[in-house]
Amino acid sequence: MSEMQNTTETITTISGADAFVKSLLAEGVDTIFGYPGGANMPIYDALYHYEAEGTIKHVMGRHEQGAIHAAQGYARASGKVGVLLATSGPGATNIITGVADAMMDSTPLVCITGQVAYNLIGTDAFQETDITGISMPVTKWNYQITEADDIAEVLAKAFFIARSGRPGPVLIDITKNAQFQEVEFSYKPCQMINSYIPKPKLDQDKVAQAVEMIKAAEKPFVIWGQGVILSGAEKELESFLDQSNIPSASTLLGLSAIPSDHPTYVGMVGMHGNYAPNMLTNSCDLLIAIGMRFDDRVTGNTQTYAKQAKVLHIELDAAEIDKNIATDLAVHADAKEALQALIPAMEKNAYTDWYQEFNELLKEEKAEVIQPECQPEGDGLTMAQVVDQIAETFDRNAIIVSDVGQHQMKAARYSAFKQSRSHITSGGLGTMGFCLPAAIGAKIACPEREVVAIIGDGGYQMTVQELGILLEHPVAVKIVVLNNEFLGMVRQWQELFFDNRYSSTPLKNPNFVKLAEAYGVRASSINQQDQLQDALTDLRDSQEATFLECMVVKQENVFPMIPSGATVTDIRLK
Repeated sequence: MSEMQNTTETITTISGADAFVKSLLAEGVDTIFGYPGGANMPIYDALYHYEAEGTIKHVMGRHEQGAIHAAQGYARASGKVGVLLATSGPGATNIITGVADAMMDSTPLVCITGQVAYNLIGTDAFQETDITGISMPVTKWNYQITEADDIAEVLAKAFFIARSGRPGPVLIDITKNAQFQEVEFSYKPCQMINSYIPKPKLDQDKVAQAVEMIKAAEKPFVIWGQGVILSGAEKELESFLDQSNIPSASTLLGLSAIPSDHPTYVGMVGMHGNYAPNMLTNSCDLLIAIGMRFDDRVTGNTQTYAKQAKVLHIELDAAEIDKNIATDLAVHADAKEALQALIPAMEKNAYTDWYQEFNELLKEEKAEVIQPECQPEGDGLTMAQVVDQIAETFDRNAIIVSDVGQHQMKAARYSAFKQSRSHITSGGLGTMGFCLPAAIGAKIACPEREVVAIIGDGGYQMTVQELGILLEHPVAVKIVVLNNEFLGMVRQWQELFFDNRYSSTPLKNPNFVKLAEAYGVRASSINQQDQLQDALTDLRDSQEATFLECMVVKQENVFPMIPSGATVTDIRLK
């Protein structure tokens, strides 16, 4: 998608379906993900002509859930609004998982569903579903259009809401009669909505108080989240850390905001994060949280989380302030604006003893976990080894997309990044099946970048049919399945907490190589360490979609680990 055009176009007497497409074009949309059906057929008929002209591209998923995950990957990789088009009834309900995922992870989407004609609403007509009622809890805003006259204005509002403030999904339901009706079309981009304030005014008094808190701290610690990326504050965060030299860590979704080799970066926090930042969260005297929401996977037991520290929370969404962790000072602001105000007042401190505490714990984690996982004894492949070598082979410049489970945590722990928007995963909702279509969407958004999908054998099979997209849109996405023939993360919990009762977690898988080849994708499989580098080099050098199955150790676990609901300092190294 290109930048929104700030022009008003007027055309007389066109159909509502045409008005819909022209509204998208006015917003700079060049790619739509979707699936046709009876209730959105007039829109698809209108799209037919625009697509033939090359004005707009439609990418058809093989299932509506796959299509919306592709739209999410597009949005996450590009920072633009993803657009999804589905029909009524089951077509609409099939996107709800993706809508909920986008809501949890603050992904800007405009989802358009077709609906039965207005006179049929409430009659239990064929494929009628109250999608606005169903989607209300998982959308930033939704609306049902029943007249063509409303299409342009409502879509303008939808794009404004989806992209502004804390981004999120918006759903617009359009009845079939509205798509057929004729309307005098004019489009005016939305710039504001009464009572909706997407970005609060920065309170300079709060900034001054924050500066004093930082200067007074002897053991300050920064944890940043995806809010830094969403606000475009990557350079400001890096400058703030350069100026202050405060140790810093990332949440899962904050990864890649700044380079992983930044001198202040001490790792990722969370249930399977790094040992040092998790342990020392409960040793710092000032916790500076920037654009993160204190998710339970970060905090563990909130009753014991950072109780010794003052908490400074910089957060755009007022609903997240004091929701999970009480703050001593809350700066309700856009991360970029808040950091810009703080940077000039920062004074560099060596924090020598404080960094030494991090270094000692990092050394312990390297010896106990990282080295054995990345350089294992024997011939078998480990997940960490594969991820680490993927990162090296692609020079840590690829967009890494992962699904949910053990491989997701290994991808987050061992990838390392050089540029922002290089890590895409389903964080808040934890949606298995997210990765493959999201990676395809990311590659469509950023054809100039390498995109590597790292997927478990369980999640892969939930949306494997989306390989069909590659038959029509031959984008050179690279797909790596880490196959341990288990639902690995569930199996790990069954081992640790359910006395090794592996209930419904062993998997009998198909021949993944033949399956990929059936979709026209180059494919191979390896199971030994000495095969790995050649396979990854071939993956990197391939100019087409390529699949690699890595048969990894069956019962490898993810450590460190904070048991669910435990204190962050109860983290286990093995």
